[in-house]
Amino acid sequence: MSLRIANQSQLARTTPQAPYLQYALAETAEEVLASQQLRYQVFAKEQGAMLESAHLGIDCDHYDAYCQHLLVKELATGQVIGSTRILTLDNARKAGSFYSENEFDLRKLLPLPGKVIEIGRTCIHPEFRNGVGIGMLWAGLAQFVEQQQIDYLFGCASVSMRDGGAQAAAIMQHVKTRHLAPASMRVEPLVRLLAAPPATVLNLPPLLKSYLKLGAWVAGEPCLDPDFNVADIFILLDMQQLNQRYQRHFVQSTLQRRPLH
Repeated sequence: MSLRIANQSQLARTTPQAPYLQYALAETAEEVLASQQLRYQVFAKEQGAMLESAHLGIDCDHYDAYCQHLLVKELATGQVIGSTRILTLDNARKAGSFYSENEFDLRKLLPLPGKVIEIGRTCIHPEFRNGVGIGMLWAGLAQFVEQQQIDYLFGCASVSMRDGGAQAAAIMQHVKTRHLAPASMRVEPLVRLLAAPPATVLNLPPLLKSYLKLGAWVAGEPCLDPDFNVADIFILLDMQQLNQRYQRHFVQSTLQRRPLH
């Protein structure tokens, strides 16, 4: 794949709470490759996703060339320990669509006023899943959103289907009580989940839990992704409705915890 690195805004920073890490937008093809290798380790090796690029030892697709890749690196080693990718509306048009349009009908959502971005392929190295990795990614996203004056952020939070959909059903039962988007802002899945009895114990994935605490909506029923064997739950975050108290708490408190090695 011929990889194009778009012009990047200035976005590189450590924090007092985690001076051993830095978030930044990838500026070279080598940095994007390191992100793709981490994604392969997490999605394919750890979670069993079926990737077309698996024979290359990376996770890559058509959209990578149109995305900005937000990385978290360990300064001492240069290792990429966290990654997510950002797709703007302008670049989605160049790519032909948002990635989410392969799973959801976004016709109600795309006319939203203001600037929108899609984030996806979020992953954290196992040794940094005590909060510090995702905290750094959120700090970087917050800076990107502020710099670019983004109005809406959307993407998917994935739930494993290894239990036949029981946990996904429990999560949807939970979010419908207080986190469901208005009907005018909902999306439709292209592949619906088969009905399954909800799990008796609710176990929200960390990324989804963070979204909801920030004030995000779940914008409709999940879509089945058979290649990743997950239910993708569509998340919509109106930056004007952001839970500012939790945003401060999340970014500050999670960064006070050091990695597990």
